[in-house]
Amino acid sequence: MGTPMTATVTPIRREAQPSLDPIMALVAPGMNAVNSVILARMQSDVPLIPELAGHLIAGGGKRMRPMLTLACAKLLDYHGERHHKLAATVEFIHTATLLHDDVVDQSGLRRGRSTANMIWGNSASVLVGDFLFSRAFELMVEDGSLRVLRILSNASAVIAEGEVNQLTAQRRIETSEERYLEIITAKTAVLFAAACKIAAVVAEREPAAEEALDSYGRYLGIAFQLVDDVIDYVSDGATMGKDAGDDFRDGKVTLPVILAYARANPADREFLREAIEGLRNEDEDLVRATGILRGTGALADTAARARLYAQRAIDALAGFPNGVAKAALTEAAQFAVARAY
Repeated sequence: MGTPMTATVTPIRREAQPSLDPIMALVAPGMNAVNSVILARMQSDVPLIPELAGHLIAGGGKRMRPMLTLACAKLLDYHGERHHKLAATVEFIHTATLLHDDVVDQSGLRRGRSTANMIWGNSASVLVGDFLFSRAFELMVEDGSLRVLRILSNASAVIAEGEVNQLTAQRRIETSEERYLEIITAKTAVLFAAACKIAAVVAEREPAAEEALDSYGRYLGIAFQLVDDVIDYVSDGATMGKDAGDDFRDGKVTLPVILAYARANPADREFLREAIEGLRNEDEDLVRATGILRGTGALADTAARARLYAQRAIDALAGFPNGVAKAALTEAAQFAVARAY
């Protein structure tokens, strides 16, 4: 679980803007195999299921989580094929949670396209999400490893707990930083961690390697979510692929809000309280809220916190040999935080 940290850290510096190109090139052949599994396993005699699932799966996502599984397998010099089905399993779990999340959040955009719930309705989205969860568990069982099954099934349960925890914290301005970190660790970072850790299991590596990859994925996931929470206030729908200010309008108490509320003057604190409680959700209110978050340094400090976690992720790889895979995983962590600029 993440713990509050002081954002006094030298930012990760690179001469060139980091990208996902190295990790995408590294895993390209494996991702072809993963995509074949995804395409085959999302089929059903009920036409709506592949139609709806395909809408989201083909929606332009980078498939970061399955790429991490494949890249970690490369890091460990694994030459088998088990990780292909397991990477597809990770993507099915992620996709299922997205379908459910969009229903809960009543989201209208996902990756720049209309969400499945907007097109087919909430009931269909929830049920197809359930179908994808079921497919994920079928793939886990086919792998035959109880350890893999334990890691991925536990991650699924923790994700659900994190979503419920977030729901109960919604519109509660008093939400603490500690609780916020618990929420994002559960709803985002745990699947990143599991995606990385299962590579060490299939490669039959020692527990230390499992834990190092778990730490890499966990810290990367936290950094990724922190940046997402900044981007919600500083980007636009075309860049984000979702409606700008969604978190603000949904009353989600993210780290930028927590920091700003602690630092703001009484009038701005009252405004933030009213906004999170749903009393101030017009476009001009979002502009004012963003101004408060900028003025108090909350956005900058959240981005700095993300860089700190990204560096922790990179540090977790220290025990592995240098090479193309380690460099690609390192740059993936750098890319995660560079998205905020």
